[in-house]
Formats: sequence, C-alpha cells, structure tokens
Amino acid sequence: MTSSTSPTPTLNAISIVVDDMAASLAFYRACGLEFPDDADTAPHAETTAAGGFRILFDTAASLAAFNKDWSPAPGGQRISLAFECATTADVDARYAALTTAGHVGELEPFDAFWGQRYATVKDPNGNGIDFYAALG
Repeated sequence: MTSSTSPTPTLNAISIVVDDMAASLAFYRACGLEFPDDADTAPHAETTAAGGFRILFDTAASLAAFNKDWSPAPGGQRISLAFECATTADVDARYAALTTAGHVGELEPFDAFWGQRYATVKDPNGNGIDFYAALG
C-alpha cells in the first residue's frame, strides 16, 4: 500500500434537501442569508455565507430526478445548522422574529451550561437551526 500525497479535502459546503424551495429560502433569508429572487422557483439554489462556506439547497424532486434510489431520511431531520450571533440579545431577537413569522420554536433562548445563549427553531423541512452567542 502506498501513501497518497494528495491534499486533504476541505469541507466547504453543506447541502440541504428541501420540500418547498420558496418557503425554505424565505426562512433562511430571515436567518440572514442572501439568495437571488429567482431562486425561489429553481430546483437548486446556493449561497456563500460569511467565511466562504457554501450552503446548497436542492428540492427532493430534483434529487429523485437523477438518483432513482434517493428517498427522504426517516423522521424529517436532514441537517442541522448553527448561526453565531454577535450578542445574546441577537439570539433572543432572531428566535422571536422567526417564531413570530410562524416557524416552530424547538428550544426557547436559554443560558446553556457550556457558556452560550442558545436557541433552536425548526426550518420548514423540520431541521433544527441553532442560534448562539457567547455569554458575557
């Protein structure tokens, strides 16, 4: 066996399977991500977050079109994302804005024992989306 001299791959994107692209992008826009207006009707959309990390969105129908064996994961949870907020008040405000807009709050903002203000909201596909900030 020979060792490889290839560089280690760099994780630079996460892909999220969505049932409703427009509803999903509206949620993630409310989280602070930006997408072109015409992305709402596309089978694929993507954005680059701060730091250069890419987030990709594909409809379940588009995946099934090229992967005949694909099916949604049981239980609905397909990914989890965490958004760092500048302040603990920002965690509370983001949670309030999203739940007021009708999204399901899973964990109301709380001061976690690991030193963060932390909250979780479900996206339109049932994925837990976390918001956190370091405690004072």
